[in-house]
Amino acid sequence: MKQDLDFDAVSVANALADAARDAIRPHFRALKTIQNKKHGREFDPVTEADQAGERAMRAMLASLRPQDAIHGEEYGQTPGTSGWTWVLDPIDGTRAFVAGLVSWTVLIGLVNHDGDAVVGIIDQPVLDERYIGWPGGGVLRTKGGETPLQVSTCEDLREAVISTTDPFILSPAEQGAWTHLRHTARMVRYGLDAYAYARLAAGTIDLVAEAGLAPYDAAALIPIVRGAGGLACDWRGRPAKPGGQLVCAANQGLLDQALISLRRSAD
Repeated sequence: MKQDLDFDAVSVANALADAARDAIRPHFRALKTIQNKKHGREFDPVTEADQAGERAMRAMLASLRPQDAIHGEEYGQTPGTSGWTWVLDPIDGTRAFVAGLVSWTVLIGLVNHDGDAVVGIIDQPVLDERYIGWPGGGVLRTKGGETPLQVSTCEDLREAVISTTDPFILSPAEQGAWTHLRHTARMVRYGLDAYAYARLAAGTIDLVAEAGLAPYDAAALIPIVRGAGGLACDWRGRPAKPGGQLVCAANQGLLDQALISLRRSAD
């Protein structure tokens, strides 16, 4: 069943992004502590910036949309009564944040009761780039104003710029599929986390494929890519839900070529 938006979700999402910016920016390149979510030699960092950013967004939602559910990376799930869920990743790319790099982003997604992501924001506060997507459109907002998001016209994988964050976290079968894509594409970029999807929506990257994503990793990305005219699917070619295996492409021709490889290791 389709659930229509009955409120200005983009305005709420922008308010969340503003709150997260204010909470996170003072910590960039000024971290005092870095905690490890894992044990032993595994390292999965979380910082005071991650936690402050999510607290700020939750406080804003308590004021603007107390009836909505929340699913955040740092503080888990809070139930709601409206059928809408805000899916929050205060810092996607915490490793980049810790290293003082600017490829980290704030992710804000709005998901309906069918599990479909319908509104998304990818915000990069240091670069002052905010990518916003909704049903039927998307814009890049900077201090200079807003410009429409539009994916590239590349339809040949041999001419494409492709990306994945880290091929070493893929399963052996997934690595095999990625290796085939990597050898076919013109250029490959790594380590961009959600920023790769932002640049796909802006037309400078043509395809992104990843696996093992949590809902808060993916919910914001799907509406932005689709709003820019691109496609978001799982590795079998079915319409994407937030999480798991995800491939986003500028157009159907490019996606069809990639799925020849990706379907071999699809969940």
